[in-house]
Amino acid sequence: MHDKILILDFGSQVTQLIARRVREAHVYCEVHPCDVTDDWVRDYARDGHLKGVILSGSHASVYEESTDRAPQVVFELGVPVLGICYGMQTMATQLGGKVEGGHKREFGYAEVRAHGHTALLKDIADFTTPEGHGMLKVWMSHGDKVTELPPGFKLMASTPSCPIAGMADEARRFYGVQFHPEVTHTVKGRDILNRFVLQICGAKPDWVMGDYISEAVQKIREQVGDEEVILGLSGGVDSSVAAALIHRAIGDQLTCVFVDHGLLRLNEGQMVMDMFARNLGVKVVHVDASEQFTGHLKGVADPEAKRKIIGREFVEVFQAEARKLTRAKWLAQGTIYPDVIESAGAKTGKATTIKSHHNVGGLPETLGLKLLEPLRELFKDEVRELGVALGLPHEMVYRHPFPGPGLGVRILGEVKREYADLLRRADAIFIEELRNTVDPATGKSWYDLTSQAFAVFLPVKSVGVMGDGRTYDYVVALRAVQTSDFMTADWAELPYSLLKKVSSRIINEVRGINRVTYDVSSKPPATIEWE
Repeated sequence: MHDKILILDFGSQVTQLIARRVREAHVYCEVHPCDVTDDWVRDYARDGHLKGVILSGSHASVYEESTDRAPQVVFELGVPVLGICYGMQTMATQLGGKVEGGHKREFGYAEVRAHGHTALLKDIADFTTPEGHGMLKVWMSHGDKVTELPPGFKLMASTPSCPIAGMADEARRFYGVQFHPEVTHTVKGRDILNRFVLQICGAKPDWVMGDYISEAVQKIREQVGDEEVILGLSGGVDSSVAAALIHRAIGDQLTCVFVDHGLLRLNEGQMVMDMFARNLGVKVVHVDASEQFTGHLKGVADPEAKRKIIGREFVEVFQAEARKLTRAKWLAQGTIYPDVIESAGAKTGKATTIKSHHNVGGLPETLGLKLLEPLRELFKDEVRELGVALGLPHEMVYRHPFPGPGLGVRILGEVKREYADLLRRADAIFIEELRNTVDPATGKSWYDLTSQAFAVFLPVKSVGVMGDGRTYDYVVALRAVQTSDFMTADWAELPYSLLKKVSSRIINEVRGINRVTYDVSSKPPATIEWE
């Protein structure tokens, strides 16, 4: 059994980042809704492996009557507790302090002065003032603030507009910070969370992907026994790593169904078949359902309607193939931990669901199969590490994210086969040039320096000139972003020479496109994908 940290989610949009930072310290953690009962928490702690609790932020105010509180037992378990933003405020309220609405809201960059040399912040500072005060560069997002410390607590940090920006009861190992150490904008945030998890909680850093393989293989074998498993292989990272892991555990008891909806990237279907069927020896059923998908998408322009149709048709095709595999008793899915957290948040109303995932749809119920989700405890970066450890090619495992509906949501408006063919070729040229262009400052390709890059098909025509003739053809937009967490993203400042080459190649090589644009919108206010 691994040591573990319990993260209680009060509905912050960045709760997942807390869990990712803890996992990056190689300590196992889980996110659960803040309204779990005292009995649930006691049961969770019963095995003796719970080493600490973190209380997340929230958009709510602690002094409202309907506001959530942490289960009181959290403060009675004898383990360290860290409250972040709202988590600090509810800790203060529940332990006898006071919280009030602030006259000045703090949002964004702030400089926090550390006080008292507490175990959490000792020797952690971004700079020192001439007076000798240690200062931290942090990210704030709050309107309310603690105005009176609970009994037993001392001041740990302050800003001019927030006199109590951090508090500590070192006897009980309770700490609260008003800023967000989980976001990258807090420069020493990782150091602070590592200090809490590894030193104050004393959790063992034994959550390592290489070791996880043997644990997961054993668990899959125990679950499945001698029964057969069916898995929908999309060619994306999650389903590919799930397939490789399950195949490592049970070999030919696994059959993958690869549904080609006609909206994949250039040569992607062939690549999937080559990797899994030929190189890894996995049983793969390849279904070309492109006509079925494009037929149902005819005349549909609304993005959410397109997503629903693609999801529905995927289920239909998959079900038809699954019925042929009469010995299959298990349905395997590439569900990962963020999907699980988002689904839980949506059920409890603690968090807003931004998008639905078609791989957590209604397949298990309609097929009457038991569910196998070997990646459901892992974040995306952990899935990638696992894929490499399983022997999958690095370039495949570290490919940029690709939406489940594929090019269906990168073709604005109605999806037509002609549009998909044009977009596939334009996108392939863009990705090829990103891979081939090395940034001299870092020695890395621009593909590796961007987090996600793709082309978008715009269903508008523009006038152009080719040779001596006038053209009236379609437009594509290029999109490339850099981000650490996909919650915020900056457009990538690609070299002009690279953009010039990509534009020239697309216009010259893809007949039907005569104009290329580059999207310079950041997230927010834009999203990364266009639809």
